[in-house]
Amino acid sequence: MTPVDIAITVCGLTAAVHVASVAIAAVRCRARRDHVAPPADAPPITIVRPVCGIENFVAETLGSTFRLDYPDYEIVFCVASPADPVIPVVDGLMARHPQVRARLLVGNDPVSRNPKLNNCVKGWQAAAHDWIAIADSNVLMPPDYLQRLLAAWQPTSGRQPASGWQPASGRGRSTGLVCAPPIGSRPDGFWAEVECAFLNTYQARAQYVADSIGFGFAQGKTLFWRRDVLEAGGGIKALGADVAEDAASTKLVRAAGLRVRLVDGPFEQPLGRRSAREVWRRQSRWARLRRACFPHWFLPEILTGALVPALSFAVAVHALGGPILPLVLLFLLAWYGAEAVLARIAGWTLSPWYPVHALVRDLMLPALWLDGLLGSSFEWRGNAMRVEADNPAA
Repeated sequence: MTPVDIAITVCGLTAAVHVASVAIAAVRCRARRDHVAPPADAPPITIVRPVCGIENFVAETLGSTFRLDYPDYEIVFCVASPADPVIPVVDGLMARHPQVRARLLVGNDPVSRNPKLNNCVKGWQAAAHDWIAIADSNVLMPPDYLQRLLAAWQPTSGRQPASGWQPASGRGRSTGLVCAPPIGSRPDGFWAEVECAFLNTYQARAQYVADSIGFGFAQGKTLFWRRDVLEAGGGIKALGADVAEDAASTKLVRAAGLRVRLVDGPFEQPLGRRSAREVWRRQSRWARLRRACFPHWFLPEILTGALVPALSFAVAVHALGGPILPLVLLFLLAWYGAEAVLARIAGWTLSPWYPVHALVRDLMLPALWLDGLLGSSFEWRGNAMRVEADNPAA
């Protein structure tokens, strides 16, 4: 093959994969209009919410936990430090919603180098029920949050959950864990819009494609467990096997011959204001964690985004004697237009300047890939961490 043939092939294949991924994610994430009613035999569920510090919209996101349309659930808030400024927020919410069973546990269990996991241990141990949802403090829960998690659980017929409850349908491999990636909403400013381009039309799209072809992986924003699955794998302390608890969850579930599934229609994470530095540090941290925990999946990430297809398209246009700049711009508009269609169908935030935000994202991707490949340390909420510290296999 000549260089031109290679360029045309690369451009055609990447464009086809891009369109297919947009179509898959559009089907899985289309905007939901119908409220999902709880099943008649809805099992009781414990929601564990680790909290740490004051975040944008924290009172609203934590408050959404008290407004769920579910007959039987409890909330266990977990905080590591008795001096954490979020404690009065949690206390105020519990006082305003006495009809919901909720409590706040204070303390730290150093079972790993992962501060979030250490904060969650006491909540898992105190959970009264066999179905347990661990949800980050910045997840905005819709009223049917729990029934949508249950709807995604599809065990094979014949294996009865410990609670005695199972969905009416259940084909394919058994489920070991249900998750939902975060969808950025309510961005305030240019860099928050860029973060939405990362979270929504790039990362969530990739996760739903992976899930749809049977390679779903956990996302730590929501981890919906059946107690016996995690206990059979060593309990919550086993999630300290990797520096990221969601990576450890994925490996634990797959090792048990089970499957991680994603909720159809993910949940919001309101962003508010974001700076360039905040966006870079968050994406850098995630890149380094992906490289340490799943290096064979991280390496091909250098080929993602629009840059490689656009360069291949430019080479082909040049060889054919066409005007490069205007045609490449049209190519990029079509590429990002497909992503914008996905955002519109899914009901996600969509700015008229979305192509600019997505282009900035894609220009950042090679630098983030290199940073993830070479970097090994990061900071999470004031805690200095190293990606290899808990992952010797990396």
